[in-house]
Amino acid sequence: MAVRNLSVETIFTFLGFTDHPELQVPLFLVFLLMYIITIVGNHGMIVIIKINPKFHTPMYFFLSHLSFVDFCYSSIITPKLLENLVLADKRIFYSNCMLQYFLSCTAVVTESFLLAVLAYDRFVAICNPLLYIVVMSQKLCALLVAGSYIWALIAVSSSDIHLPQLLLFGFATFNEVSTLLIILTSYVFIVETVLKIRSASGCHKAFSTCASHLTAISIFHGTILSLYCVPNSKNSRQTVKVASVFYTVVNPMLKPLIYSLRNKVVKEAVWKLVDKKCPVSLKQSQEMVSS
Repeated sequence: MAVRNLSVETIFTFLGFTDHPELQVPLFLVFLLMYIITIVGNHGMIVIIKINPKFHTPMYFFLSHLSFVDFCYSSIITPKLLENLVLADKRIFYSNCMLQYFLSCTAVVTESFLLAVLAYDRFVAICNPLLYIVVMSQKLCALLVAGSYIWALIAVSSSDIHLPQLLLFGFATFNEVSTLLIILTSYVFIVETVLKIRSASGCHKAFSTCASHLTAISIFHGTILSLYCVPNSKNSRQTVKVASVFYTVVNPMLKPLIYSLRNKVVKEAVWKLVDKKCPVSLKQSQEMVSS
């Protein structure tokens, strides 16, 4: 007598991002463009930091890993979103859903701790500039990055979906509060140190080095707090959708733009890289701009 496999896998059906079919194609094109910018921007940051000796510093080492995490996070979420916008079949197997959930949560926790590590890096650079190279050694930088990845894996692995919701909320709260405490403590000392600088140019230079990081922190943690710290009764379904898309699609796209557009050294490195790859087209574009 043949033995049949009677196991059945649970299937979820996505509700879809929009209830208006006429918006699906325009939204698909918009999200596809965002995804391309995210991939090119974050991959470009990694390549520029890797090939340019000027960027072989602790801060850019952390930024390269932040770009890698954003690249992975966007690749986990966005392709499925694009698929659901154009295909009639919006189903996903339980195992695939759990894998996507695990990987996306791991990326989010890793990013939150990398942003905290960057805050500590700025604290050492501004408050103890003479000891910066000694304190932020290659070994410590590697340990901080490895710790961010490992803790994310531990935190997400410990957050079993069968655990009580209050316990899961406790895990999420610990990760959010601990990283925010590190960031706030670092910037309290940074502000205190900068205010002691007598020259206006010195104050401006010190604050400008932190501006990009503060912008990234505000977008990242601001979206998290707006999504998960406001009672569900005050959030309409559409508002949650928009905030979730901003968190999963827009946020990874903005990071390389924030860190490159506000950084003259990065912009110069980008133009030099483009000049090497396509010098003729770059020269023509520069002539058009000058004319």
